[in-house]
Amino acid sequence: MSIQNNPPSWKSVMVTRHLPKELSGLERLSKNLWWCWNDSAKTLYRKIDPDIWHKSGHNPRAVLDTVSIKRFEALAKDSAFLSELKAVMTDFDNYMAKKEERKDPSIGYFCMEYGLDASLKIYSGGLGILAGDYLKESSDMNVNMVAVGLLYRYGYFTQVLSAQGDQISKYEPQDFLKIPGEPVLDASGNWLTVSFNFPGRQVHARIWKVSVGRTDLYLLDTDYEANNPEDRQVTHQLYGGDWENRLKQEVVLGIGGVRALRALGIKPQIYHCNEGHAAFIGLERLREYIQNDNLTFSEALEVVRASSLFTTHTPVPAGHDSFDEDMLGRYIGGYPETMHIDWRTLMSLGKLDPDNKYEKFSMSILAANISQNVNGVSMLHGKVSQDIFSNMYPGYLPEELYISYVTNGVHYPTWAAKEWQQIHERVFGSAFKTHHYDKKCFEGIYDVSDEEIWSVRKQLKKDLVKAVVDRISDPIASSHYSPRQAITIKRNLRDDVLTIGFARRFATYKRATLLFSDLDRLDAIVNNPDRPVQFLFAGKAHPADRAGQDLIRQIVEISKQDRFLGKIIFVPGYDINLAKRLVQGVDVWLNNPTRPQEASGTSGEKAAMNGVMHFSVLDGWWVEGYRPGAGWALPQERTYDDQFYQNELDSATIYNIIENDIVPAYYKSRGNGLSKEWVGYIKNTIAHVASNFTTNRMLTDYVNQYYDPQFARSSMIQADDYALARRLAAWKQQMRENWDNIKVVSYTQPAASYSLEPGRNLTSEVVLDLGQIKPEDIGVEMLFTTYDAKGKLHIREICEFQLDEFNEGIAKYSASIFPERTGMYQVATRVYPKNALLPHKQDLPLVKWL
Repeated sequence: MSIQNNPPSWKSVMVTRHLPKELSGLERLSKNLWWCWNDSAKTLYRKIDPDIWHKSGHNPRAVLDTVSIKRFEALAKDSAFLSELKAVMTDFDNYMAKKEERKDPSIGYFCMEYGLDASLKIYSGGLGILAGDYLKESSDMNVNMVAVGLLYRYGYFTQVLSAQGDQISKYEPQDFLKIPGEPVLDASGNWLTVSFNFPGRQVHARIWKVSVGRTDLYLLDTDYEANNPEDRQVTHQLYGGDWENRLKQEVVLGIGGVRALRALGIKPQIYHCNEGHAAFIGLERLREYIQNDNLTFSEALEVVRASSLFTTHTPVPAGHDSFDEDMLGRYIGGYPETMHIDWRTLMSLGKLDPDNKYEKFSMSILAANISQNVNGVSMLHGKVSQDIFSNMYPGYLPEELYISYVTNGVHYPTWAAKEWQQIHERVFGSAFKTHHYDKKCFEGIYDVSDEEIWSVRKQLKKDLVKAVVDRISDPIASSHYSPRQAITIKRNLRDDVLTIGFARRFATYKRATLLFSDLDRLDAIVNNPDRPVQFLFAGKAHPADRAGQDLIRQIVEISKQDRFLGKIIFVPGYDINLAKRLVQGVDVWLNNPTRPQEASGTSGEKAAMNGVMHFSVLDGWWVEGYRPGAGWALPQERTYDDQFYQNELDSATIYNIIENDIVPAYYKSRGNGLSKEWVGYIKNTIAHVASNFTTNRMLTDYVNQYYDPQFARSSMIQADDYALARRLAAWKQQMRENWDNIKVVSYTQPAASYSLEPGRNLTSEVVLDLGQIKPEDIGVEMLFTTYDAKGKLHIREICEFQLDEFNEGIAKYSASIFPERTGMYQVATRVYPKNALLPHKQDLPLVKWL
């Protein structure tokens, strides 16, 4: 007789944790990323269960979900643990209480990615890490900032390498129950959402809140049942999909981001667009002022520009996002009607020629047009950006443009090893802990003994070697090395050898394989019996960047050669945790980008925080950071136009510096393994390099250069029912309407040949028929320029003409000039609109050359 068994009736049951009340602080602390840059908090979670802490990737939420109730009950009775918890929570609560002291201006910060911690995978590389560091610093300095971004289901990819060294992009979904973020609920307990239009439908996004110390980060997520499958995928992958998906993401970030802040009752006084991805915030804000405050488009533009800042991170024109006009029409085609303008006017915000249907709409041009100020991210990048955006202002030379720079920095508490932080706390002075300090305090490192400095460096290198060995020992993570090769690597990798690191995004311009131009010479360096050198490589290439992936494969192949095995290693799975180990543990940080394509770069700044010397081309931040005795540099200027020849020269220079400068300094031992010269390099690096490249200095620069001045001007613009905005808009409109009516009656130019002697000035006179324009609204100036070796004009002097007389629309201006230097000048005179209320000349870029 057969027995009939009923199938089981399964029921889903969610079991949630409930910590003993003595440990409730652990739950609260896990919901604020303050823990990730405070070692006392991380130590708490590590002590709960070190193995789970390690396996979770240092994720407190995962630890609390995984550890048994019995373990928590035991900890609730552990007086030592409870005492530590109480101390940490007291520090945390005191820190958070100061949030109430934040002052104006309030800043809205928009970015496509944020690298805050490995437990929140919403970053890919430098832009995200920079933005994450910036939020942490805004919290530490108690700057009144709120941030907006996207919450990606799969984030950026996890890197896996095949046996041949091919990069495999592995996308793993984030468990939103274990991220340091929570749903934002309305007064009725419902999830707060925002909506925006896609072609023929409305799309919805949920709002999440991530607490970054005192700074709130709000993230938008379309991956839920209110949207169709196609729209749910919009926030699946950072920079994933085709160009249309990129446009969708930028609509969500810019338009959806502003609407999210409004749903939360937040209206920042200054809007900071970090890269052009978020430029649609300008369109949404224009729409608000026009619809809600009855401003005209030009009046609203004055208000939006005055309160907007655009930071560009891209050093090449091709790197700026741009979209086809037809595609754009499907997604923002309704905006002209809501702003009472035509399509051409809207297109003029993102195009040089709005009538050219084949010119793509540039998000960076849009961001520049809706922002009063634009800045690059290093001194050199500021100059590069002037060239990139010069086509927007044809009446001006690139070097005249208002585009300036704030050099990037890194968040010291995140990247400096705890061993260094303990020393720095002792010698940097009491003000250092307040995050409001004089950077000269870093010179306190000179008070630390050479022996203590050397001891810290040795320990950090041991920690790095152990971490690399652990990763290479994992056959899943390191399948690019065979078991035999992995054993050899573990045997050959040493913690008493000069170690040089190279880790970053693998793009071709970064020239990751430059070191391998002469393998025999490299062999002699690596395998020197008395003074060996070892190299650690890590980093990811974009999934669509085949050339970048080829670089990784080449390095893996070379690292497998018997002569290099265990001496040159490619460490897979680059993320924040591995980056910290590398910048803290190596002795030298190598960087050799193609000039001038490094906008800033920050990995070398992180290394400097740990007394690791930077060895790089003078590009990006290193142009400002390099100091003799605190690192090494390849020249800033190119020697050859042919890149092949330049690569050959640079690789030879790298070998020479390693052989003749770096290796001798490291191994110049006094018999105890300590090189006094090397320790001197470490101290100089911390005192004079690290001190200048913190986010503390960076945020201070943004506050002083942009946030505070723009807040003052924006307040004036908006006062008395936007009276100044209306006045400026009307004045600009009048100038545009009458500009072409300006006529040159006469123009007396300086003589073509002139002998420079005291008392004999060059003179020039300009007579203009201004028509309806007032003479005080016109500026006339003469430029003295010279050509450089590349045929590029540079301004030597600018001489302003004075108004001599005005009668019935005819204005006479004159100038008397005494040039400072002799030589051949290119001289020209121009007329431009002049108004003391303008923030800079390019705010109304009308120019008439005579």
